[in-house]
Amino acid sequence: MADETAGARLPAVHVSEATVERHDRRLAVVQRLLMVHGVHSYTVHTVSLRLSGEDGRPIPLGRPKVYAPELVVRGDSGRVATVTVGERSGCYLVSLPGRSDPQAEREPQHVAGLILAARPSGAS
Repeated sequence: MADETAGARLPAVHVSEATVERHDRRLAVVQRLLMVHGVHSYTVHTVSLRLSGEDGRPIPLGRPKVYAPELVVRGDSGRVATVTVGERSGCYLVSLPGRSDPQAEREPQHVAGLILAARPSGAS
C-alpha cells in the first residue's frame, strides 16, 4: 500500500479498537474540512490476520491485529497527503510529498491548510 509520492510513511502500529474509534473521529474532522474545499479523501483501515502457522499448516484465526487508520488525500495527479494521529502525542501527523518527516499539527484546521497548500496549482 506504500506510495512513493506520499512522502515519508510512518510504520504501522497495531492499536486497540478504542484507539481506532478515537482516531477515526479525529480524522473525520479533517476530512470534513477538506470536503468543504472539494478535496477528496478516504480513510484506510488495515487489519492483519495470520492464516498459517510456522509449518505452513492452517491455524485457527487468532485475534486480528488492527492498525491505526490513515486519511489518504488524493488529487488529480495521485496522492497529495496521508494523515495519521500520533499514538502517544495525539497530534495529527501529516505526510506530504517531498518531505522526509511527517509534520505534527495539533489543530485540524492547520492540517487542512497544509494539505490545501500542498495541492498542485490548478487543483480543485
